[in-house]
Amino acid sequence: MHDEPPALIKEGTTELFVYKKKTSVKGPSSRDQMPFYNPSMELNRDVSILVNQWLLNKSTKQVHILDGLAASGVRGIRLAHELEGDFEVTLNDWNDQSFSLIQQNILKSSLQNISVFQRDLNSLLSEYRYNSIDIDPFGSPVYFLDAAVRSVYNKGVIACTATDTATLCGVFPPVCYRRYGAWPLHAPAMHEIGLRILLGFICREAAKYDRGIEPLLCYTTDHYIRIYVQVNNGKNAANSSMAQFLSIPAKDIPLSRGNTTMVGPLWLGKLQKKPALQEIRTIVSSKALNTKNMLWKLLFLLEEEADAPPFFYTTNDLSSLLKQSPPTMDHIFERLRNKGFIATNTHCTPTGFKTNAPLDVITEVFK
Repeated sequence: MHDEPPALIKEGTTELFVYKKKTSVKGPSSRDQMPFYNPSMELNRDVSILVNQWLLNKSTKQVHILDGLAASGVRGIRLAHELEGDFEVTLNDWNDQSFSLIQQNILKSSLQNISVFQRDLNSLLSEYRYNSIDIDPFGSPVYFLDAAVRSVYNKGVIACTATDTATLCGVFPPVCYRRYGAWPLHAPAMHEIGLRILLGFICREAAKYDRGIEPLLCYTTDHYIRIYVQVNNGKNAANSSMAQFLSIPAKDIPLSRGNTTMVGPLWLGKLQKKPALQEIRTIVSSKALNTKNMLWKLLFLLEEEADAPPFFYTTNDLSSLLKQSPPTMDHIFERLRNKGFIATNTHCTPTGFKTNAPLDVITEVFK
């Protein structure tokens, strides 16, 4: 049991009790028996407030939201407290301490539109249906995605976090193949490759049930990958999604350094839905969120790269490849655009850029 009493914190406009263990705001949490609060995930939770508000704004019926692996319940309780509209939030966690902490927080907040279960998530998803399902596990979300794509209503949203980034980014290829059925690649664009492997996995899971996916907002950080996809019913939706689910030669990925292997299968479609991103961005100013500046920056970058091709170059890696110091990003962009090519920043890394220019043109621009 816990020696320390839970501490009172405030995120967004919500006050709640949590067990504090992590002091730094960087990095993933460790797996533990206790439902510890991870402050580094505040941005992640703020984005889910925005996406769920966007879904509510679009909906004419009551929206049912599930925080499936709630831990200390921060996300679910914040959703119940900070969203506006006609909705109900369900929190679920099988851990005894999580369950009692969530109940304590529900009593404190005196919210009416909230219920809590202590169930195995897969069995809960087999029994109930939701418009919005959030899966935020330690490690990989793969164990819950089949049940999630069956449970979610048509046009509903599945959100999930993957913290097994080493696996998805090609440090342990056999683990990635076993878990996701795809071969990763350890290369400069590995975080985006990992993101696309996870999307491809969800696309495949949904297609079995004649459902397609449409990524709304997807991003990657050093410590986790986070995706929001809308699930659409019908064979046509499934077929058009599966058309984006492909394996590609590693040599087609920028800076993969003479690799002869195949990568994937992974999602090669868009990572963002631009109109949805723009609508989500307008919601930011109506919410009290601590990470507003980071949110503006993230959403702006995601929107900028929404129509760019998959994968990216980095100035550092180009430098070492071409054995010369890099020009400024502005210089690269200006020269590529003058030649009629796309050039955008990427949220994956500050030194990265996306372009549809071939390597010989990039090399020329770089000099």
